[in-house]
Amino acid sequence: MKRIIELVQKKGQEFDLEFSGIYTFINPYSYMLLRKSSVISKFDRIFVDGILLVKLFNVFGISTKRKSFDMTSLAPQVFDFCIKNKLKIYFIGSTHDSINSFIEEIKKSYSELNIIGYRNGYFLDGSERNLVVNTVRELNPDFVIAGMGTPYQEEFLIQLKTSGWKGSGYTCGGFIHQTAKGIKYYPKFYNKYNLRWLYRMIDEPKLIKRYFFQYPKSIFLFLFDMIRYFSKQRKKDYNAND
Repeated sequence: MKRIIELVQKKGQEFDLEFSGIYTFINPYSYMLLRKSSVISKFDRIFVDGILLVKLFNVFGISTKRKSFDMTSLAPQVFDFCIKNKLKIYFIGSTHDSINSFIEEIKKSYSELNIIGYRNGYFLDGSERNLVVNTVRELNPDFVIAGMGTPYQEEFLIQLKTSGWKGSGYTCGGFIHQTAKGIKYYPKFYNKYNLRWLYRMIDEPKLIKRYFFQYPKSIFLFLFDMIRYFSKQRKKDYNAND
């Protein structure tokens, strides 16, 4: 929890494309998967994806705003920045069919975007994964967008960075398979009223289990972790002033 809070609160946390590094996003579900994972410490910043988790952070006095790598938030900024500065971008994630449809949709709206490569997010084994990492490193894109699900997308960006690649990497969750259906995935009503979670359940019924069973568990763990963290901080401050 301490490292997550540090990266959420990190100075200069407001989105700045001039920084290079690797960045990920947490929502209640991914928080549950990453809360005790060592991968968190390898990232340069964490952004909070999902209005519920934003509000919970704010309740505990941690100011943050929703940021997600999709067309309602950061993706257009990254694409415009790449076009303006003639930068190279690489996409990895989802299935073979989805990534192909995604690239077609992106090219319709961002015809000048320099996409130097893309592929699905599944590997036969570790050897193929290593081969892909080496290939991406040699292509040397300025930006890599990885949508492989947590924690696989985080692990991929960490391995890529460790291999010597110096660009900027962002996880993007379900962005690739969502955008494969159309550049504007969320209808205006659901986006305006922060009901993106509801639309996702309508569009992907398999997520109902996640929202109604795994999300409550995650929220409980989040509250437990926050209370324990601040209790330790108060005890530490008390002992320091004693």
